[in-house]
Amino acid sequence: MSKNSQILLEEIIKQEKEELGEPKTIHSFFEFYSAAQLLKSYELSYEEVEGGITGDSHDGGADAIYLFVNGDLVREIEDIKGKYKRNVDIEFIIIQAKFENSFTEDTLLKLSRLSKNLFNLDFDMNEYVGRYNEKVLAMFNLFRETYIKLITKKPTLKIKFYYVTKAIDLHPNVQRQADDLKNDVKDLLSEAEVEVIFVGAEQLLKLVQSRVNNVYRLKVSENPMSSSGQQVFIALVNLADYFNFITDDENKLIKHIFESNVRDYQGSTNVNNDIYETLKSNSSEEFWWLNNGVTIVASAASAPGGKEIVIHNPEIVNGLQTSTEIYRYFSNNPGNLTTEKRNILVRVIVPETEETRDRIVRATNSQTTIPKSSLRATDPIHRQIEAYMKPRGLYYDRRKNFYKNEGKKPKEIISVSFLAQCLMSVLMQKPDSARARPSTLLEDNNAYNELFYKNNDLSTYYLLAYLGRKIELWLKENGNFSTADINNIKFYVLYVMCARLVHNLYPSNKYLAHLDPNCVSDDLISNSVNFVYDLYKSLGGTDQVAKGTRLSEVLKDKLRQELTSRVQVLTK
Repeated sequence: MSKNSQILLEEIIKQEKEELGEPKTIHSFFEFYSAAQLLKSYELSYEEVEGGITGDSHDGGADAIYLFVNGDLVREIEDIKGKYKRNVDIEFIIIQAKFENSFTEDTLLKLSRLSKNLFNLDFDMNEYVGRYNEKVLAMFNLFRETYIKLITKKPTLKIKFYYVTKAIDLHPNVQRQADDLKNDVKDLLSEAEVEVIFVGAEQLLKLVQSRVNNVYRLKVSENPMSSSGQQVFIALVNLADYFNFITDDENKLIKHIFESNVRDYQGSTNVNNDIYETLKSNSSEEFWWLNNGVTIVASAASAPGGKEIVIHNPEIVNGLQTSTEIYRYFSNNPGNLTTEKRNILVRVIVPETEETRDRIVRATNSQTTIPKSSLRATDPIHRQIEAYMKPRGLYYDRRKNFYKNEGKKPKEIISVSFLAQCLMSVLMQKPDSARARPSTLLEDNNAYNELFYKNNDLSTYYLLAYLGRKIELWLKENGNFSTADINNIKFYVLYVMCARLVHNLYPSNKYLAHLDPNCVSDDLISNSVNFVYDLYKSLGGTDQVAKGTRLSEVLKDKLRQELTSRVQVLTK
């Protein structure tokens, strides 16, 4: 292989690090960037990619770890027994990425030892404290809990190890060690499909240079009906042609064309079972007679030849369950692709405004039971927050990965979940809940209505997002805090800072709305960090400490004393 791939890759890595404004070392950035490229098809946000990075030490050879169930990222232990009924795919992905020019046996030996220790389903986390860091132990525990909870659903289990370097060749001894690693995992999880995938300079360069397709062609059975000029198309589409539209060259589902906030597949519900049984029946009845069809919104659409619709930036905003069942049916019965005669009804709409788009998303999903959080970002308050933040240099990603795809820097992008965590930690004075429940925070109606109350000042949302991100960057750039520590204390630091700024243990919209974000000094951040970090470490300095209530209670007691003393001094 040519060394040119290595030279080009090194230059791309350096340029990307500079353009994204990442404060990481080149080695740490290579870990982050490699994970982002390898997991492109999962449509992860920068925040989600960062969340899988395990830290700088005691990682057992695993630089990043991710768990997926049916293609969805799992970030915390939750009650998932009712969410998935059958046909469950579990993927556990472990990535080792080294900014080096070769693959080594030692790295695979480390992963073998890690696997022997932590793929034992009865492993005791306490036994390995100190040997492996908290993130690694937490991710293997998350895998274990998820796998055990879903075992009665007869899941398909895939375990993938990615070993990424700038290498241009692979020594046979390294390949033999990879085979040993696979056997070590199979000894413990005999039912698992195990892969060890080497990604060298040439392979990584291809991933980096690959582009997401934004223009799709949908073959239709008859000339589509059109109204409002070129704004709406309604057509019947052969089920096999629709399957081809929603899958890639490897017949895998293209996740990014499903609207990011309404893409939760509901598993084996009665409705989905009925859809699948209808597909299997091969009845003479048309499929579209028995199904509401699919709605697609797009930035542009046309039907130049009559027998196809050219769709720019398609997003399937309604019909996920139908689409998934069609995908599953033809995946299980590929021979039927050439004989299928039935059609599905497809609507393609080019909305004139974002408000119209959101109304379409909400209206077309009003009859579907989907998670509460899925439609949150279509609420008017989120469009208002986005509009307020944008001219101030922050990009509110209410449509997941919209601004990532626009080329904005990770530090400039504020996700809905990150903002909710900032609001929870300050407005509800619950930094412990903000740390413990990042994925499920928006499921609670009462909490959501309080956090995103329509009469809250928009400047409060901006202030908390701005300060939350500033604290996160300060902790990273400081260099003295591990990845786990940063994740564990940042929302506590935000709460302490805001309480100090308004001289009140209960910061509210009333007090925060009038604060100037630029008035926050590095000294205030530093003092607040030290205040929180010392208490956090004194209680044990672990994930459990950050997610529990004790740290929050002790912190508030100390803060109450400080604020009371300050008031007494000022009133003398």
